[in-house]
Amino acid sequence: MQRQGPLAGIHVLDLTRLYPGAYATLLLADLGADVVKVEDRDRGDYLRDLDGGGQFEALNRGKRSLAIDLKSPRGSALLRRLCARVDVLVEGFRPGVLDKLGCGPRTLVEENPRLVVCSLTGYGQDGPWAGRAGHDIGYVALAGVLARNGFGEAPVLPGVQIADFAGGSLQAVIGILAALYERERTGRGRAIDISMCEGAMQFLIPHLGTLATGQAPQVRGDDVLSGSRPCYRVYACGDGGAVALGALEPKFWSAFCAAVGEPGWEPRGFDPSLAPEVDALFRTASRDEWVSRLQPVDCCLEPVLEPKELQGHPQHRARGAFLPGGNLRSQPALSPPASGRAPRLGEHSVEVLREHGLSQEEIAGMRAARAIG
Repeated sequence: MQRQGPLAGIHVLDLTRLYPGAYATLLLADLGADVVKVEDRDRGDYLRDLDGGGQFEALNRGKRSLAIDLKSPRGSALLRRLCARVDVLVEGFRPGVLDKLGCGPRTLVEENPRLVVCSLTGYGQDGPWAGRAGHDIGYVALAGVLARNGFGEAPVLPGVQIADFAGGSLQAVIGILAALYERERTGRGRAIDISMCEGAMQFLIPHLGTLATGQAPQVRGDDVLSGSRPCYRVYACGDGGAVALGALEPKFWSAFCAAVGEPGWEPRGFDPSLAPEVDALFRTASRDEWVSRLQPVDCCLEPVLEPKELQGHPQHRARGAFLPGGNLRSQPALSPPASGRAPRLGEHSVEVLREHGLSQEEIAGMRAARAIG
């Protein structure tokens, strides 16, 4: 495929399912890489079956699909053959699965010294938790991130997949780009071990730094950025909407107090006891009324947008954040986004195998043996 962007000419095999690997390779595709999604011959990525396929479409646009039965000898041998002509392989199997197929990450790099293999798992390739199954809720729990969310006795789930996307996908892309840059200098690729749990743990660097100085741990919901302080808090409005106020600095809080006619609040921006009074104030008008009144004041107030409202916001429209059809354009936007719909299962199997030098007879034989679909 002819692609544009910083990664034009880079060929990627994506063996992953669901969110983390799909978003990582979407970022690579939007940066210009040719991404071939290697899927199970019979079922494919589980995302194809969720919510009418909308999630699969959003995360896999512009990629191609090659359907292989990796458990068959011919299928695993085909994967090894493909790795001789690509730059990056991204996989999300449990540790040891590819080794049993004769396609372990280190084996592939030894056979193809320029290959970058990124293994993206919940807990990493080693340690007592390496083989455990998991989901985002468990990764953020073990990372200590979940404990920081909410107020009171039990933590509250964030509502988005932090470990999957930020702890997994973004960390994987950083590792892949670094390895490709290193390959330009040394001529050699490497195996990369990404743990979504450890990636999520990076969000605790400020908190862990505080603990390292010997200070006592903060009670959940009691720190400045948790929403307990009136100057930095989400407020429900009279129409059921909400606004987010981030007036941490004195100049912003002062501007807010003046705009709402409450100069006596100015010394109390960090006083939790003031929060109920500010809560009551915001319930006297609708979200959009407060936005219209306070955004010109420059006090760091924004509406809490629902996902369905995002495309209509002028900032998102001006930045071209959305593609035609409503899918989000991934960032960084350094090149034209990967165009085209998400592939049908096995849609490009013959096309990809021909590009990799397989003859029509070889392809026909693999199809007859049900090694490809």
